[in-house]
Amino acid sequence: MLTIHLNGATREVDADPDMPLLWAIRDRLDLTGTKYGCGIAQCGACTVHMDGQPVRACQTRIGDVGEAKITTIEGINGKVAEAVQGAWRKLDVVQCGYCQSGQIMSAIGLLTENPKPTDADIDGAMDGNVCRCGTYQRIRAAIHEAARSLA
Repeated sequence: MLTIHLNGATREVDADPDMPLLWAIRDRLDLTGTKYGCGIAQCGACTVHMDGQPVRACQTRIGDVGEAKITTIEGINGKVAEAVQGAWRKLDVVQCGYCQSGQIMSAIGLLTENPKPTDADIDGAMDGNVCRCGTYQRIRAAIHEAARSLA
């Protein structure tokens, strides 16, 4: 039995320490907002925050989490999260929606560190978050919109 700090609560997880955090979150704790995309940390669909930093849950072993605070899309809150979610809705970013939880988690990570990102900053922070529908322009516009609303 492993103990993790997830979305503000301490949770017990019956899992092998080598299990990817993604599977513990989805299959053992029934939080399905974090998606499986590629399994090799290349698509970003499984992005969660570990101590506030975006990480790929498919390549993070649950046994390596330790005392870190994990936040999934279900647990995000605060001004930056609200600004990002509001901008996503306002600009109708989502098409199929599959990648969007990972996109939002990466965008929150960016705006938490850099409240006034340039296009280059956005491209760098969002690199590795794949959108099979190609909504990259809307994602970038939404990040700029969220930054404006936070200013």
